Amino acid sequence: MIIEMKVPSPGESILEVEIAEWLVSDGEYIEKDQSIAEIDSDKATLELPAEESGEIKILVNDGETVAVGEVVCTIDTSVKADASNKSDILKESSLDIKTIKDIKNDDIRKNKATPLASAIISSHKISSDDIKGTGTSGKIRKNDVLGIIQQEKRGGLSRKKMSSLRRKIAKRLVAVKNETAMLTTFNEVDMSNIFEIRSVY
Repeated sequence: MIIEMKVPSPGESILEVEIAEWLVSDGEYIEKDQSIAEIDSDKATLELPAEESGEIKILVNDGETVAVGEVVCTIDTSVKADASNKSDILKESSLDIKTIKDIKNDDIRKNKATPLASAIISSHKISSDDIKGTGTSGKIRKNDVLGIIQQEKRGGLSRKKMSSLRRKIAKRLVAVKNETAMLTTFNEVDMSNIFEIRSVY
């Protein structure tokens, strides 16, 4: 059975969102309620959970803007995880735990990074203290880690696409600057009589 995953409404008056990042790969087997993507809107960043277990087929690329209610991926529930696949997952999980213990990264242990971001942090031996997460509740995403890596390669300079929320904030700030009347008021007062009274008393 093929299930279509549609973009949920992040809130009132929001008609379109941006696929910030896919947390899984095309053709990968996913579990029910697993976070498969991060969605950016003008008001918030949300995670998209899988409705059922099965093989995912991604229809929309990272960074694309889609309308609320549009189908972004499908899940083939007829595909079941075989025993070897489950054993590989267990092996990867145990390896991740071992790696986490070796590098003693508190943020990864506290689940402050996505699985993909955690793997990149571990492989490049980066301290998560130097990374500012842009995901939900400050969660570290793949792009945050890649930005730090590129920044180190370019000698402290980095460039990346702004999220929908940041673009909206920037647009509002510019609008406020352009539309707000910047006025300064000057009041002139003759203080000579006051000075005379002060000199006498």
